[in-house]
Amino acid sequence: MVDKFEDYCWKDIVNEELLEIYSAYRRELFVGPKPAILAIDLYKKAYQGGNRPVLEVNREFSGSCGENAWKAVEPTQKLFAAARRAGIPIIYSTRHADTSGVHSTNRNMGRGEVEDVYAIKEEFEPQKGDLVIYKERASAFFGTPLVAHLRRLGVESLIILGESTSGCVRASTVDAYSNGFHNVLVEECTYDRSMLSHKVNLFDLHHKYADVMHVAEVIAHLDKMAEAKSLKAAE
Repeated sequence: MVDKFEDYCWKDIVNEELLEIYSAYRRELFVGPKPAILAIDLYKKAYQGGNRPVLEVNREFSGSCGENAWKAVEPTQKLFAAARRAGIPIIYSTRHADTSGVHSTNRNMGRGEVEDVYAIKEEFEPQKGDLVIYKERASAFFGTPLVAHLRRLGVESLIILGESTSGCVRASTVDAYSNGFHNVLVEECTYDRSMLSHKVNLFDLHHKYADVMHVAEVIAHLDKMAEAKSLKAAE
């Protein structure tokens, strides 16, 4: 029987020997104080080709996460709704449409990539008061004013989601940890083109740099925050 600390998607690829090696990282998991949502690259490009197998959609739309991205839509919408009820900041990252400059990875950029593919997908459209960070490298922190905005907002911890687990999510999470933030990665709202890369990186990030939690747990925490906020307003 898998214990709660390891009860995540990597269960089928991680053996008992590896769990013993990583046992020093075991700890209590929690959403940290004064959280904000950091939504990594929920742009339209990741969803191109529709809810189909990744290999199939990539033959036409290089870089799409296919069914892995679409599976995360509903839980991400629920998490966003809970965050808005709790009144916590929501911060998005994306990249500029100009692909002639520096890139976030070494992937060959497709011809004819236009600004619209890097717009946030309609289901997660930023609302008034939300912040959008434009980046050129994998991390939402590198070369951007993200830390300055987080300090101004009084944020002390981050709830991180989006894509890809092995790329921009990983880079942003490591930088967030390096900048002193407590991080939660929401399993059901995080995805990659490769399920192997997704599982391995989520496992590694969970033990070293972030608390991987299920979306239901994070929503429950945010709903408690919303309830406390309502009670305080009623006083």
